[in-house]
Amino acid sequence: MPDLTTTTTTTTTTTTATREERLHRPSGIRSLRLGDTKVSYVPDGDVRLRPLPLLPDTTDEVWSAHPEYLDPAGHLVASVGALLVQHGGRALLIDAGFGPQTHRAPDGPVAAIHGGTLPDSLAELGLAPGDIEAVAFTHLHSDHIGWAVHPAPGEVEPLFSRAEYLIAAPEWDRLDLLAAEGTAERVAALAPRVSTLADGQEIFPGVHVRITPGHTVGHAEYVITGGGRRLIAFGDAVHSPIQIDHPDWSSAFDHDLARTAAHRRRLVAELAEPGTIGFGGHFADVVFGQVRQDGEADGPAWRPVDA
Repeated sequence: MPDLTTTTTTTTTTTTATREERLHRPSGIRSLRLGDTKVSYVPDGDVRLRPLPLLPDTTDEVWSAHPEYLDPAGHLVASVGALLVQHGGRALLIDAGFGPQTHRAPDGPVAAIHGGTLPDSLAELGLAPGDIEAVAFTHLHSDHIGWAVHPAPGEVEPLFSRAEYLIAAPEWDRLDLLAAEGTAERVAALAPRVSTLADGQEIFPGVHVRITPGHTVGHAEYVITGGGRRLIAFGDAVHSPIQIDHPDWSSAFDHDLARTAAHRRRLVAELAEPGTIGFGGHFADVVFGQVRQDGEADGPAWRPVDA
């Protein structure tokens, strides 16, 4: 396992030019240190989203004014992967990517989504799947549980066959809501290794869960503290950094649009507090960032940090 005892890395804001370029490409591996804890984004693939179906409160005019978020086909670019947390020779994974599969749709929010690179990304970070002691899920949508329910090509068991699976109790109690995705049966099969979580529970050194219903009935965020700072892994409470500027814009995937919008307003205010970093797992190549505080210069509220 890597040595995690080095000093905290100082994060710095990227330039505007670099930020705009990064908004329309998926993220590669990026890492930050919070004291003795290292957090890393572990890529699995990417998703191309149709912006108007994804964020129904937006307009063509909105996206014409913000072409930096879109690829040449006019799709919103989003990352798909997991967050690795390492501390004291131990490793926790938050979410499990989309898995070794590809999906395309002729209409709706998702134009195309694919996964499959997470094992290679872990290896690049010096870890094997057996090094992961637990996988904690923000929620049970298919782009977050992939490697927990799909075996690798040529294998029989899912990738993290030795890990404990940590799921917020309200999420686990409503597996029936996964019927539309066709994943309920596969997720239910995880039961022998599932431990359910209560709000505020510490699941790993310096990592606490908080249950934030809205995107799903038991959606969870994870707050990671270390080195005098904290990182909030907010799952799908926010899908795109443009929502940081417009927290009232809920996603078509949100279970309760009004509740998610209310939570997002509180979250954006919290992310603007000193010493606070956000992790947006779908945030293109700007997965780690800070929110512009009152009084700072005009511009996008989400300020990516070098990682």
